[in-house]
Amino acid sequence: MTHRIKVAGLQPVQLLAGLAGIAFIVFGVVGFTRTGVGDWAAQSYVLGFSVNPLHNTVMVAVGVLGVLTALGSGLSRLYGWLLFAGFAALFVWDLMITGILAQNPAEQYGNPLAVNVNDNWLHLGIALFGLLLAVMPARRKLIEDEEPVVPEPRSEAFRDERDTPHVEPTDPAVSTTRRTEPFDREPVTREQAVLDPKTERVSKDKIKH
Repeated sequence: MTHRIKVAGLQPVQLLAGLAGIAFIVFGVVGFTRTGVGDWAAQSYVLGFSVNPLHNTVMVAVGVLGVLTALGSGLSRLYGWLLFAGFAALFVWDLMITGILAQNPAEQYGNPLAVNVNDNWLHLGIALFGLLLAVMPARRKLIEDEEPVVPEPRSEAFRDERDTPHVEPTDPAVSTTRRTEPFDREPVTREQAVLDPKTERVSKDKIKH
């Protein structure tokens, strides 16, 4: 009996990716209710986090991507790597924007996402969550495969018995009698044929002249 290891059903990484995607979408939609969608310079707060329309758009897009990648375990792990790389880079940029890091090579771009100190730690947490998704092991199960039943080869004696044609025995005495019976009769004379009318059925070549 052989054994195989197979990924078992819905994986925890898929569930977490889907829930994270829904959370991102909800956060972005709530942000739009605070900032609106017409004024991209508007700024507001959601649970102490600074948001603007561009920040809300990014959150909704990340959420939709999470829901789509939750359809497969491999895609969910890829989604985790994207979260880790994207929000880790954003965290470093946030530190530059908020002045925690002295140097800011992207200072000319300003603060397009309207981040504050609270956003820094939010983005760091999202990056660590993405790393967790990327390295989360799959839940697997052991499957036993039954070996196919192979019929045993027939013995030589059985094969010879089946392959030899069957011939019914015959009785030599009966067969010999049936072959010689017409030729053992004595020829009938003309006088006998006249006296006994029954012998008229005998062929003429059997009448003894």
